[in-house]
Amino acid sequence: MSTQDTLQARDFFAQKLAFLTGPYELHGQLRRNEPVTIVDVRLPSDYQAGHIPGAINLPQGKWHTLAGLRKDRTAVLYCYSQTCKLAAAAAVELASAGIPVMEMEGGFDAWVKSELPVER
Repeated sequence: MSTQDTLQARDFFAQKLAFLTGPYELHGQLRRNEPVTIVDVRLPSDYQAGHIPGAINLPQGKWHTLAGLRKDRTAVLYCYSQTCKLAAAAAVELASAGIPVMEMEGGFDAWVKSELPVER
């Protein structure tokens, strides 16, 4: 059995906490009116079928516009599911443009499975 580098583990989990959130945590932020912008990076048709209340739709191909985003508010990004990498790809592009970002783990699937409100 190998010995874990506890400093490396601490740094890894600190980074995880800084840049990832979950559906319940995001729902709490919304209830507390925290200054976040929720960004749905899915296709417009999927966004229209249902999305997190208050989310803006910024699908791939429009990320560069930064439409609806501000540098003084954290953009919380989500896509379809745990295996979807669109939110992570969007986070790279938006952070490169100076937008503070977080990703909601599990995507819209996790939000729905958590039985949280959906806006249509």
